[in-house]
Amino acid sequence: MAKINKAMVGKWLGDVPQDKQFWCRDGRALRNVSEMEVALVQMTDETFRYHSNEVKSDFNRWVNDVIGDEELAKALQKSSSRLQAAKAVADRVAWLTSKL
Repeated sequence: MAKINKAMVGKWLGDVPQDKQFWCRDGRALRNVSEMEVALVQMTDETFRYHSNEVKSDFNRWVNDVIGDEELAKALQKSSSRLQAAKAVADRVAWLTSKL
C-alpha cells in the first residue's frame, strides 16, 4: 500500500464535484463518504440492495472510481448489509481523520 499523505486524505474525505455526486435510489445526493455513512444508516434495506447486489456494486464503484479510496471500496465490496457497509465507512473515516 502506498504511503498516505494529507492531500490524499483530504481528497478522500472531501466533497466531489457536483457532476460526480452519488445519487441514491431514495433521492439523496451524496457528496462525500461522511454523507454516505449517514445515508447507509438511514436508508432502507431495499434501497441498499438496489445499489449493492449480485449484479450491481454502486457504492464501492463510486468510492473507487470517484473518491479514489481503494481500501474503502474493497471493504464496501465485502459488506453484505447496509449496517456493515456503514460501519466500514465510519471506521475508514475515523482512521483517515486520525491521519490529518
